[in-house]
Amino acid sequence: MTAPAHQRDLTVGPVARTLFLFALPSLGVNILQSLNNSVNSVWIGRFLGEEALAASANAGLLMFLMFSVLFGFSMSTTILIGQNMGRRDVESVRRVMGTATSVFFVSGAVFAVLGWLFAPQLLRLMATPEGAYPFALAYLRVMFLSMPTSFVMVLISSSLRGVGDSVTPFWNTVLNVGLDIVLNPVFILGLGPIPAMGIAGSALATLIASIISLALLIRKIYAKDLTIRLRGAELKWLRPDPRFLKPIARMGLPMGLSMIIMSGSAIVMIGLVNREGVDTTAAFGVMNQLWSYVQMPAVAVGSAVSAMVAQNIGANNWARVDRAVWSGIVINLVMSGILVLLTTVFAAPLLGLFLPEGSPAIAIAIHINHIIGWSFILMGISVVVTFAVRANGAVLAPLLILIFSAIVVRFSVGYGLHDRFGADAIWGAFIATSIVSCLLSIGYYLHGSWRKANAMPFAPPAAATPAAE
Repeated sequence: MTAPAHQRDLTVGPVARTLFLFALPSLGVNILQSLNNSVNSVWIGRFLGEEALAASANAGLLMFLMFSVLFGFSMSTTILIGQNMGRRDVESVRRVMGTATSVFFVSGAVFAVLGWLFAPQLLRLMATPEGAYPFALAYLRVMFLSMPTSFVMVLISSSLRGVGDSVTPFWNTVLNVGLDIVLNPVFILGLGPIPAMGIAGSALATLIASIISLALLIRKIYAKDLTIRLRGAELKWLRPDPRFLKPIARMGLPMGLSMIIMSGSAIVMIGLVNREGVDTTAAFGVMNQLWSYVQMPAVAVGSAVSAMVAQNIGANNWARVDRAVWSGIVINLVMSGILVLLTTVFAAPLLGLFLPEGSPAIAIAIHINHIIGWSFILMGISVVVTFAVRANGAVLAPLLILIFSAIVVRFSVGYGLHDRFGADAIWGAFIATSIVSCLLSIGYYLHGSWRKANAMPFAPPAAATPAAE
């Protein structure tokens, strides 16, 4: 079978070059999504004011938590698809896709209904300010309606990467983001025949953009006969198959929990940061905005490594698995290192985009960056290695490493040394987390039992022995 355009066979060719070119579109997706969130916040803040902006931030936290869980299940689906693609078992690829599509769509529909019904209780639970509450309720309820299409779009994008296509998800994101940015002011302000809907219009713009982009993505999948499509008798595979559903859940739950733990740990640490006063809180918040871009290469390269490792495990090519991991580490070191250097050298003008001239928060932010900034290089290594071992179904050990580093170590250093060292103990806690996570992750990769794991227990396990390319 001839591979569709943009679909790479990740089991052949030069490892580093293939990995880098495969990761670039994923990096573009991450950047576009961040820019989209920023632009939408600008529309809401400029047109509707601070209370509406606070409302979207509160609703955004709930959306982030739900998509954190979704991330785990989409990654587990990518792993299963990647391994079967490496085995050249296209039927199993499509069986996995059928099971996952039904589960993701039904889950999105359930979230939409429950979210609409319990949005008031969720916002009260978050102690949403009274002034922002009506805005948040209107925004959140419409956002919940977008869950079915959003869930399926995330699944399709992840599945395409699993079969070696990172370009199609990138162009779909370009379309989705472009539509969202253009439609936001139309529905917020009510341009032309469209009535003004305020903050609900922003959410409606996101919903319409996701529906249009998903419809065009599905059309392209069938027009180009991409590997993950289902036709004719294959449509019966939309009925969930327990053989595929069980490994998706077994791997997806720990990976989703990892995202929640990371978010929860960061929220708790912000409580410590808030004790240092408004200037320190502002400085830390602005640096987090800049660090979000520094961390993007690690996620993009990690996702690419995961797909390449999964395919090569399926092909029983373990020598290439090792080369993929070490190539991913080097690529991340270079990309993250450059971004860390740029944010350090140009810290003052970058911070000036967010803070007024002469703000004491600028000096504090520069100090924080000097202490923490370089540690994101180590954290990137952890991400790449973690994504690699998960690609063989080993999800428990990475979860335990995360719990130990992001909770036990971080809280011990941050809270335990705070009385003595003040704010520097907080920044030291982030450094300690990165160092411990990096060392434990590499140690597990080199000496752990992850090679003996099996993502699909009913499939013949790939022996962890080198194979010729």
